[in-house]
Amino acid sequence: MAAKIRCDRAVLASFPAAAKIDRRRGEGTMKKSAATPGDPPSKLIDARIAELGDWRGATLAHVRALIKRAEPAVVEEWKWRGVPVWYRDGMICTGESYKAAVKVTFAKGAALADPAGLFNASLEGNTRRAIDLHEGDTLDEAAFVALVRAAVVLNRP
Repeated sequence: MAAKIRCDRAVLASFPAAAKIDRRRGEGTMKKSAATPGDPPSKLIDARIAELGDWRGATLAHVRALIKRAEPAVVEEWKWRGVPVWYRDGMICTGESYKAAVKVTFAKGAALADPAGLFNASLEGNTRRAIDLHEGDTLDEAAFVALVRAAVVLNRP
């Protein structure tokens, strides 16, 4: 089932450093992080979601929840100056935020079956595959969870 991803103020407000929403323009404003580099990765990811404060934060929070649903034993890391990374017996995927997209890159995506056609970026490489999510996009939750689970199985020794 596809779920529309939207900026849900209730979701964003649940993060400790919730960003301001400019209601006149309908845009989120970046806010300095309440997290510091020595904080646990989960707190740094919470802070990034709150900093974004718009549809990108809601999208990243939604993707994160789906990853945790697919693999409850997932390990969160914070790499490369601010990129959330999820591991289970190896890297599963990253969650990067850009001005116009949230990019979920699967480390071994080229080796994964994608019957739902979620991969829509980085298709030319031999290793990685990505899903670019733009404002208003829908994400097939069941297919995404299946993709994460397949990535975890692929990582097993």
